[in-house]
Amino acid sequence: MLTGKRILLGVTGGIACYKSVDLVSRLKKQGAEVKVVMTDAACEFVSPITFQTLSGNVVHTKMFDQLFNMDVEHISLAKWADLIVVAPATANTIAKIRYGIADNMLTTVLQARRCPLAIAPAMNTAMYESKQTQENMKALKEEGVHFFDPCDGLLACGDVGAGKMMEPVDMVERIRYVFTEKTLAGKKVVITAGPTLERIDPVRFVSNHSSGKMGYSIAELARNRGADVTLISGPTKLEAPWGMKVIPVESTLEMFATVEKEFDSADILVKSAAPSDFRPAHYTDEKIKKKEKDSLTIELTPNPDIAKHFGKLKKNQFIVGFAAESHMLEEHAQRKLKEKGFDFIVANNITQEGAGFKGDTNIVKIFHKEGWQKDYPMMAKTELAKVILDLVEEGLKS
Repeated sequence: MLTGKRILLGVTGGIACYKSVDLVSRLKKQGAEVKVVMTDAACEFVSPITFQTLSGNVVHTKMFDQLFNMDVEHISLAKWADLIVVAPATANTIAKIRYGIADNMLTTVLQARRCPLAIAPAMNTAMYESKQTQENMKALKEEGVHFFDPCDGLLACGDVGAGKMMEPVDMVERIRYVFTEKTLAGKKVVITAGPTLERIDPVRFVSNHSSGKMGYSIAELARNRGADVTLISGPTKLEAPWGMKVIPVESTLEMFATVEKEFDSADILVKSAAPSDFRPAHYTDEKIKKKEKDSLTIELTPNPDIAKHFGKLKKNQFIVGFAAESHMLEEHAQRKLKEKGFDFIVANNITQEGAGFKGDTNIVKIFHKEGWQKDYPMMAKTELAKVILDLVEEGLKS
């Protein structure tokens, strides 16, 4: 959430202005306070009244409008903001920002800013890829300006290529990144997530209901806190998060081998995946045909216990384990905590409503190697990710 954050949105003249309307709405729903500054060209695409209605604040467009509360607007706005976001940002405005040209209300505010700046470019592909624009963006990045890079797509001019402004939902996530304190900077975090898939024949496999949502939530928050994140993911329907190394795997053996490559350089290992305990002893290259009145017996063989293996090998790594149980939760979790060398284990009863696989919430009990345990009520997995990483950070300090 962005509760209480003060965000100044600068809107310049481009067809992507309509996305900025959605961005204001999303930021408000996240609890942010939003004020908007528009250039004259932006007002040709979207009326200021639209932004004023959604933001609940006066929209600023002119350098020499009547003063509000006797403040010098470009100075008071620059002082007020915790973050300035320019979206869309045209090639013209990006050039002005680089060279310090202050010829309208927005660029004058930017000259007086005292807070971080983020720029979301939006323009024709040729303009975006031009030498001048690329040099301007490179120079601003070197000064610490954040860029919300555009994506490829069909542009308003009919061209297909780079220059399409990042979607508002993704910009909100980038804004959360900017605001998050980088408490895990310099740490490498390896996270396993999702199920594994063990093939029987070309069309059948053994797997489980893990969605990967918990691991992905932890990975995204660790990234926002400045960690170098490696996400080792079994097959899921989730989009690969930005800003981290994502390594897709299929089987438990693949996951084991991948963790092995990353483990020595890791500071933190979070074992939130649900790898299969068993795999078919024999894979059949051809589809097994159904025969009337015949049953099918599949011989299973144990997979390696990834968590236990690396728990025994750990040196200075901090390891977090997970236990999804259907009964005797405390007994099973305590045993795994000791046997697998975890620093703490996050356990849940999958039979509880709101605590099973696939959902967006969980209800957990955390058991710590120091002997304490704590129950946590139902919460979103994104909130649980915060609980888990806060405990990791406390553990690293002790």
